[in-house]
Amino acid sequence: MPYTAEKPTVTPPPEELRQRIPGWGADLDPNDRPSFPQERFDPTLSGAHWHFPERQEEKWPRERSIEHAFLTPVFGTSCPPKGLSGALRKYAYAKYSEARAAHWLLLLAADRVDVLESNLASYASLRPDNPVTETGVLSEFTHHGIRSRVGQHRADVNHQWLDPIIVAAPWLIAGALGYTAYRALARPADR
Repeated sequence: MPYTAEKPTVTPPPEELRQRIPGWGADLDPNDRPSFPQERFDPTLSGAHWHFPERQEEKWPRERSIEHAFLTPVFGTSCPPKGLSGALRKYAYAKYSEARAAHWLLLLAADRVDVLESNLASYASLRPDNPVTETGVLSEFTHHGIRSRVGQHRADVNHQWLDPIIVAAPWLIAGALGYTAYRALARPADR
């Protein structure tokens, strides 16, 4: 019988359902339920047995959605907002509701900006990022990368030609900008 929105006109009696469906109505009799002695229906009980915890100290202003009156008592502090990405995150939380797409798009943009900021900061350190070893490019040659893609009917084969562009393009652009900046700074010294 197909499902319809109308309720069936005749509901079979419980005895018939018990015979037809194994285990039907096993919890109808309260005496058959293992948890019955502990069950007590009291609408005055909230079920919460705790007091509001002590609030964590804020060392800097934290992002808080405009839907909430205050921060939760405990919150993460491992990645404080910094730079332009932090400003974008603060703007997303201060201006837009979490129900708006603009809020989440700004947070996504802030993540991308944070990646760029981290890459640029690595150039200022003594150990800059190494895209060859950190992206796993060498494993393509040592762990049968080409063979695993050919004839395997993988879904990612359609866009694999984009992978080198996506990985290499930011580094090539950064190198070109660095070279251009070096030439611009070195030119006045040559004159």
